[in-house]
Amino acid sequence: RVDELKNKLQNIQSPLAANLLSIANHLVHRSVWLVGGDGWAYDIGSGGLDHALASGRNINVLVLDTEVYSNTGGQMSKATPTAATAKFAAAGKRVGKKDLALQAISYGNVYVAQIAMGANPQQTLLAMREAEAYDGPSLILAYSHCIAHGIDMQKGMEQQGNAVASGYWPLLRYNPVLRKNDRNPFVLDSPRPTISLKDFAYNELRYKVLTVTNPEEAGRLMALAQEIVDLRWKTYETMASSGAETFQPIF
Repeated sequence: RVDELKNKLQNIQSPLAANLLSIANHLVHRSVWLVGGDGWAYDIGSGGLDHALASGRNINVLVLDTEVYSNTGGQMSKATPTAATAKFAAAGKRVGKKDLALQAISYGNVYVAQIAMGANPQQTLLAMREAEAYDGPSLILAYSHCIAHGIDMQKGMEQQGNAVASGYWPLLRYNPVLRKNDRNPFVLDSPRPTISLKDFAYNELRYKVLTVTNPEEAGRLMALAQEIVDLRWKTYETMASSGAETFQPIF
């Protein structure tokens, strides 16, 4: 329809027609996405991201979460999980990963999703479509395997599936439109964990190396990491089974 309009405007000798022709392409809806890594979203750019999400503007943000500063050599970020090793965390990270999804959900009017294409491509596509359709800020956190994890990159998609199966990376969607219609906006798309965190983590050198250099500390941190995974899963499961009134209303 826009092409048809442009063809007609080109045959009209009028300044008004010329002005309309110059902006005709803007009549087509454009999907605008901000794409960044976890070092930016969780860490050095977190203030700017938080400001953008709090603005209420119709923007879409896709975070490729590798859990380290991938572009600068694999340094630890606030997205690096407990028990994993990285540059500046060679003895294993001793604190938990920031829950950026829950932080964004707390605003109430931000569409939030966690996805892992290797685990569930259908859920990935659904989340992207819902984020694009939502008239407001959207944040999608995409689990992204990385060479810094110390894995065979040919098995990256398989390892994404393990991340979800262990409960480490729950697939979820928070859609404020549902809350506006008095429905629970929080949907947990992945089933309960079927494997332990160890079964996922020890496929990766970033976790496994500590079992060689400091086995006792590796065991302690892995037990702590499993507790964190279990607690987060219970929290999300409670949210998914709660009533709409549990969540912040949309104005």
